[in-house]
Amino acid sequence: MAGQGPTRRVLLASPRAFCAGVERAIDTVQNLLALHGPPIYVRKEIVHNSHVVADLRDKGAIFVDELTEVPEGARVVFSAHGVAPAIHEQAQQRRLDTVDATCPLVSKVHSEARRFAAQGKTILLVGHAEHEETDGTYGEAPDNIIIIETADDAATVSVDDPRRVAYLTQTTLATNEAAAVVEVLQRRFPELQAPPDDDICYATTNRQNAVRAVAAEADLVLVVGSTNSSNSQRLVDVARREGVAAWLIEDATQLRSEWFDAVTTIGLTGGASAPPHLLAGVLEALRTLGPLDIEERITSTESVYFAPPSLARRPHSRDE
Repeated sequence: MAGQGPTRRVLLASPRAFCAGVERAIDTVQNLLALHGPPIYVRKEIVHNSHVVADLRDKGAIFVDELTEVPEGARVVFSAHGVAPAIHEQAQQRRLDTVDATCPLVSKVHSEARRFAAQGKTILLVGHAEHEETDGTYGEAPDNIIIIETADDAATVSVDDPRRVAYLTQTTLATNEAAAVVEVLQRRFPELQAPPDDDICYATTNRQNAVRAVAAEADLVLVVGSTNSSNSQRLVDVARREGVAAWLIEDATQLRSEWFDAVTTIGLTGGASAPPHLLAGVLEALRTLGPLDIEERITSTESVYFAPPSLARRPHSRDE
């Protein structure tokens, strides 16, 4: 039963929650478990969401940090964030049966890194140094890549030949922040070569645009996602830059009643790795505070679908 508090308006950002790359990665592990049974090993978290990882672990997936934890000859899945060539080589040495669940949009960045490196360019990779995606891209051409995390880094980086420089970006960055860093690089290196298409993925851009739309009307924005999810963290940043209080929560259990004092309009979204059912749980929890008037704010629609790798496709499915 709904609480007896005042009616609050909830604005659902759309698009929100799972993107095509995340769905592909999760489907890869689930399909392998259904086809072959457990255990299925997964290097790192398949996507950055603790609930997804826990659910797959309950179904028989075994998550490891290093391939040395995987028995020789076993099957292992590489996460959506991508891995460096050295990891593929290590898997071959251990005779592992690998299934690569790297998001195709991350694979595109890897391809661009290899191409720029083959041209002898210094590659300025705009991204978070400790993020798994950045690690994987860096590993494609470590002798050619310099990681740029901030505009200050961009202002001070030194390259061998300023005429032979290109840039790439992590796919999950905040679009405004990435643009500011690239602007500094372009000012310093007039011949800086850009990737053929924007590296920040469509899902990241769409979710940031959607959260801006709800933040324009909201007193508070809630972002459902895990703390190690870069795209979820960026949604919080985007909302706060719009001048609205915003919180990142794993699920409804992290809601705090004091957040809602004097709040009449709540924006709600989820990062690209957040399961939709977690947002439904947040709505149910909000109903305990009082009645809700739920509206959806659609800024774009998504129809992208990435089929799982061939080894992880189940018969009589959409993947055929």
